Amino acid sequence: MTRDELMSALSGLRRAQIGERRAPHKPLLVLWLLGRFAASGSTAVSYEELEEPVSRLINDFGPAVTSRTRARERAAMPFVHLERELWDPRDREGKTIGPDAPERGNLLRAQGAYGRLHPETETLLTDPGTLADAARLLLEQHFTAVLEAPVCEAVGLDLTALDGAAYVPAQQKRRARRAGFAEEVLQAYAYACAFCGFDGALGRNPVGLEAAHVRWHSQDGPDEVNNGLALCSLHHTLFDLGVLGLLPDLRIQVSRLYVARSRSGQAVDALHGRPVAAPRPGRPAVDVRFVLWHGRQVFKRPGAQVP
Repeated sequence: MTRDELMSALSGLRRAQIGERRAPHKPLLVLWLLGRFAASGSTAVSYEELEEPVSRLINDFGPAVTSRTRARERAAMPFVHLERELWDPRDREGKTIGPDAPERGNLLRAQGAYGRLHPETETLLTDPGTLADAARLLLEQHFTAVLEAPVCEAVGLDLTALDGAAYVPAQQKRRARRAGFAEEVLQAYAYACAFCGFDGALGRNPVGLEAAHVRWHSQDGPDEVNNGLALCSLHHTLFDLGVLGLLPDLRIQVSRLYVARSRSGQAVDALHGRPVAAPRPGRPAVDVRFVLWHGRQVFKRPGAQVP
């Protein structure tokens, strides 16, 4: 396997879906394996060892589930289905575990299942630049910019400490963002957070304000004002993590999974049920299609619905 072939294989991971909801299980497993390789020089691991941390990653950075059993065993899906050109899962007797095996954590534990990336893949990853590039490609294709740092921290990757710039073959580069999108969104909301009204500026320059995609850019969200919100940095992060969401009538939701003890943290709860600020006259509000996408794909259910 060459470096280009590795990047092509990572770029071509089949995007599983559960119903109509995205399932970033495989990229999160691979990112966890990259963090393990950066720390130890090997990706060899038993299913029992990876089940809890990888399931936690999927719970934190993928759509929520209501079943506690499924939440604990979500790593079983990518362990079984990760593409075999990258991944070699076996049972305790050394027999290959096929991609048609049941996605059941208890069965994988009973089999003594273990796996590792292929040796030729690990050889490529010994180059720090290739390791960083592989991680960046997965982050760019499956997540949004606000989540890149939290995901890297969760898997133990420090990309700034790895050599080389991000590498993506020309034919596989991510869709370019439209120039002017951020400024148009900020103008539409009068340079104020649509959730809390924060409008700080340093002299004439706004600070702490960002243009958030409702449907993520990496998930085919358009760079248009009707898919954008001006949000302060805090609420942008909470929106992309699924702590905050929207109802179709553009009232704010706060996930029931969110907890806070301090007055500042509880200020987030106070947003629940409040309407999002309306854009300036002549500018479109958020399209309900993108609100529904965010509710299915990002917002951490079970979320309290306002009567």
